[in-house]
Amino acid sequence: MILTFTPNPSVDATLALPEPLAPGSVQRLSALTHVAGGKGVNVAHAAHLAGHPALALFPAGPQDPFVDLAARESIPSLAVPMRARVRTNTTITQPDGTTTKLNGPGPTIDAELRDRLARALVEAVREHDAPWVAMSGSLPPGVPVGWYGELVALLRREAPATRIAVDTSDAAMIALGNSFEAAAPHLIKPNGLELGQLVGTDGADLEARADRGDYAPVIRAAREIVSQSVESVLVTLGGAGAVLVTAEGAWKATPPPTTVVSTVGAGDSSLTGYLLAHIEGLGPDQCLRRAVAYGSAAAGLPGTTLPRPGQVDTERTQVTVLD
Repeated sequence: MILTFTPNPSVDATLALPEPLAPGSVQRLSALTHVAGGKGVNVAHAAHLAGHPALALFPAGPQDPFVDLAARESIPSLAVPMRARVRTNTTITQPDGTTTKLNGPGPTIDAELRDRLARALVEAVREHDAPWVAMSGSLPPGVPVGWYGELVALLRREAPATRIAVDTSDAAMIALGNSFEAAAPHLIKPNGLELGQLVGTDGADLEARADRGDYAPVIRAAREIVSQSVESVLVTLGGAGAVLVTAEGAWKATPPPTTVVSTVGAGDSSLTGYLLAHIEGLGPDQCLRRAVAYGSAAAGLPGTTLPRPGQVDTERTQVTVLD
């Protein structure tokens, strides 16, 4: 069982253009879709498509269109009721794979709902004996910036056998990093920019160096995180693949040849691939291989489409041991 927690889910509207976006003009769409989204929801959905038990926990009222969309996609879900509507995120895709995202802020979460969400998370972990919990995405308005750190500490205390992955960004990621010494997750999945935020360096430079084949700065930054009791740091780097750093070593993986159609959900798919491989008992190199293969498969699919196992090319995903 992979249990995911998405505190700020979204109805994902994808607008596909048959030509490049021309701001200020009138254009016609080639396709328009609405699906239940949010980073943790995507992880649970991709795991479900792989035939693995999964459950997505999120706040949403019973009449919210988001709940209907999740049911339509057969996403195993546990909704904690709230009055406000789930936000809408809009993605514009162009034929060359260029993706533009416009994300809504989400409804305000008050202290009472925050407590109910935390209780529901602990109860779900216990009920399903989940080996992994993935907490993903932005924090909604009204929630303390350090809430992910608080939840990590809560799960460490109430469900010590459960492993915890966190995938977030910006202020929430920085606040999480400040709590590593007290309560570190087992896995974090930053991209290069987010890794830079964590260690106080230029994330754009980390990504640019990786694009040129120089992974050493990424490895040094990730090792700073590992030294703070985080077991594994999975750094996704777009077309440059990904790097995995643990106390035992560092590995990089390069993706198979892929025509990028949409990058939406690629990072979430990478996390899914890693978790599935880890649950199967595979070693870190193979967990990384699966992660990059899953992310690459997602990037080659339209809109918010998530990959099925038959679309995941692990054979041509190359893994190399790094110093």
